[in-house]
Amino acid sequence: MLFAALLLAIACDKVFDVHPYDLDIKGEHGINEKNINIIQQYMRGRDTMRVAFISDTHSWYSETKAEILNLNMRGDIDFVVHCGDITDYGTTNEYIWARDLLQTLIHPYVTLVGNHDFLGTGDQAYMYMYGPMDFSFVAGDVKFVCINTNATEYDYMAPVPSFDFLEQQIADSLSARRTIVVMHAPPYSDQFNNNVAKPFNYYIHQLRGLMCCIYGHNHNNTVEEFFHDGLLFYGIDCAEDRNYRIFTITPQGYEQELVYY
Repeated sequence: MLFAALLLAIACDKVFDVHPYDLDIKGEHGINEKNINIIQQYMRGRDTMRVAFISDTHSWYSETKAEILNLNMRGDIDFVVHCGDITDYGTTNEYIWARDLLQTLIHPYVTLVGNHDFLGTGDQAYMYMYGPMDFSFVAGDVKFVCINTNATEYDYMAPVPSFDFLEQQIADSLSARRTIVVMHAPPYSDQFNNNVAKPFNYYIHQLRGLMCCIYGHNHNNTVEEFFHDGLLFYGIDCAEDRNYRIFTITPQGYEQELVYY
């Protein structure tokens, strides 16, 4: 019995050596800030850019590898925006796998937080690895306002989306003459706090030169006008469906194309 108990203790020690939500994360962190610095310096003084938007890579690693390979083969991409859900369960290993895969991009990139990325201690892992959940940056004359809209993960007990953050972006009206808003969960989805969907729309319309909104989560590539006011919301599909969008932004406006790989 003593021998059996000893074997069980050793086995358990091996099985539970690292908890899936352990936050002792080794390797690259603060990734968004580092890449934002690269993007802003590279795009300074430019008024034309091509930006690739991907989303919801989850555990579709083969498809994500193919997506990254396709992006890396292009010489016309300035930077990449991932609209969230880089994991399925928010585990540390998933974060590390996703990071190591995304780091093979030859283009600078930023990553938003998705609802799956919140699970367990995933929100803390995200903040350590990538940075604040609400952030913005300027590329050329366009500000990209990236906002956390995963209200359900807080059981609606936190101010998500953050109107304080949006007010700060509205007040900072001189850093860029145009704005694109990026989020994971769009208004009227299961993750968005739909009690404040209309106020959210009012707030984002106060942003300077609002061009469009871009989101993930729904695993589709539809284009919708949620509020019937002319503002278009572009859905970015999941990696499993093997497509992404490229936005070409010029002084006259923007064009977008759906790329299959």
